[in-house]
Amino acid sequence: MNTAQLCLTRHGETDWNKRGILQGWLDVPLNEQGRKQAHELAQNRINTGFSAVWSSPLLRAQETAEIVARVLGLPPPCCHEGLKERHFGAIQGIPKSELAELNPALLEQILRRNPAAEFVGGESMEEFSDRLIAACTEIGSRHRGVRVLVVTHGWGLDVVTRHVSGLPRNAVLQVKPANGDSVWVEVSNRVLAAQRV
Repeated sequence: MNTAQLCLTRHGETDWNKRGILQGWLDVPLNEQGRKQAHELAQNRINTGFSAVWSSPLLRAQETAEIVARVLGLPPPCCHEGLKERHFGAIQGIPKSELAELNPALLEQILRRNPAAEFVGGESMEEFSDRLIAACTEIGSRHRGVRVLVVTHGWGLDVVTRHVSGLPRNAVLQVKPANGDSVWVEVSNRVLAAQRV
């Protein structure tokens, strides 16, 4: 079997998640709740048959992946730059409450998770989607025939969900991924697709 199965999962909670501060590429560690979520994720995946764990290099994802790998008795996670969150440019590190005064229209787009939102000094949705899909297909190509847990970020899960559902990249999704939520996909011949049931 040449098909790899990837379980793409959002990292555990951080204090910035809780306080509504835009993280992007800024490094923020998990809080106690986030570590608890990572342990629960691992417990829920004990009999899933993962062979490897991959992670975004950002601390919140890496810490989640390390906890899961340790609980599952797997080697330390590998990191892939392509799995990082979307770069939010000049608004990284700004609380949403402050952005409500500075740029209420942009905040509204962020709250809707509108992929067409533009971030000064940040990434376009095209750039972000391209690198994330490329990262997933590369990881899948390295792990043919096995299951891999991949820890990434909320906007990243949105990208993958649109891709495997055949939706346009600018489609607004109705559900925001919670910390610890997962999307299962398959990679075969460098093509990323929804997992067949």
